[in-house]
Amino acid sequence: MAIQCSGAVGECSGTGGHEAHFTASAPDPSPPARLVPLLALACGSSVATVYFAQPLLVTLGERFALGSGLLGAIVTVTQLGYAAGLLTLVPLGDLLDHRRLVTGQLGLLSLALLAAGLAPGVAALLGALAVVGLLAVVAQTMVAAAATLTPPARRGRAVGTVTGGIVTGILLARAAAGVLADLAGWRAVYLVSAGVTAVLALLLRHVLPSGSPSIGVREESYGRLVASTVTLFVRHPLLRIRGALALLVFASFSTLWSGVAQPLSAPPWSLSHTAIGAFGLAGAAGAVAAGVAGRWNDRGLAQRTTGIGLTLLALSWLPIALTRQSLWALAIGAVLLDFAVQAVHVTNQTLIHAVQPDAGSRIIGGYMVFYSAGSSLGALGSSLAYATAGWPAVTALGTSFSLAALLLWATTRRMSLASV
Repeated sequence: MAIQCSGAVGECSGTGGHEAHFTASAPDPSPPARLVPLLALACGSSVATVYFAQPLLVTLGERFALGSGLLGAIVTVTQLGYAAGLLTLVPLGDLLDHRRLVTGQLGLLSLALLAAGLAPGVAALLGALAVVGLLAVVAQTMVAAAATLTPPARRGRAVGTVTGGIVTGILLARAAAGVLADLAGWRAVYLVSAGVTAVLALLLRHVLPSGSPSIGVREESYGRLVASTVTLFVRHPLLRIRGALALLVFASFSTLWSGVAQPLSAPPWSLSHTAIGAFGLAGAAGAVAAGVAGRWNDRGLAQRTTGIGLTLLALSWLPIALTRQSLWALAIGAVLLDFAVQAVHVTNQTLIHAVQPDAGSRIIGGYMVFYSAGSSLGALGSSLAYATAGWPAVTALGTSFSLAALLLWATTRRMSLASV
């Protein structure tokens, strides 16, 4: 997941991407020095909650008597909640005071994590995780707040720090969940996160200045802001094409990361939670890809970046197919896959933001709904495939999503060029 922010005041978009426009009611040209690092920590902590379950799927399945075909539902409900948050909560960033919105969502997120950690049954767990996904979109509001509250001379550095926190949160989520689960059980993952989130909410309430939305946006109704997101995608073919690419690319991504815990926890590997989570560190390639893709896009090479990324995505499944024979093959495939996904993701955001910059938050929010839908599809599909025919079926599914994305790009390339 990559985040991109423009240098304009109050504009920021990202992977969980969001733009918000605020006019601070009493702007402080020099916000507290601890504000930006604290926002970075809170963003990373919030986004990490979406990924905690992936290395724990086998354990959760055993605890709640879920068959291997249903394990993907644990990830799916979280992603569906995230998609709902993008549509229903992200627009609030254009309407409400950011301090109250951020701290309120963080407080509720802490309660949802507590509910997940204490869940007595599968229904309670799935319900709590859906709410966790819904509220995790607070990270997008915090990135926008960082851009708004920092003076222009230091804005780029501040936004880079906060978005770096998100990348780090995603990178470490699986590894941290694995270590905590091995030390104190799976419930500790959510209970510790609930405590950390609550503390961050209290700290930000004392540090984060108040801010009011701009007059033009404030006069827009919440319902019309939400409805306009759909209208934008109906009106612009490029948004639909890039949204469909996001769905397929992240379906492939989720097929791997939601399904790999099952072969790794079974013979011949029988890895611990910690070892399984450590494979998530391959996501470091995604951070590299984000920078490379950004530079290529600035040089007008967006289509070439997309084509290279989608080709690498399809090829990554060749070594991934050998997971049961070689952990090195899995590591190589994971690096290729994460690099490819982030390269395409950054390119998508660059192109769609240019369609109508003054509606950037709604465009990015709508685009991220496709991302969440793809993640949900991949999670559910991988668990069903593994239950039906094992890892070869999961590999075939991931390859199919990747090839479908490559075919879609190839057949719509000229239309995309005409729309830019």
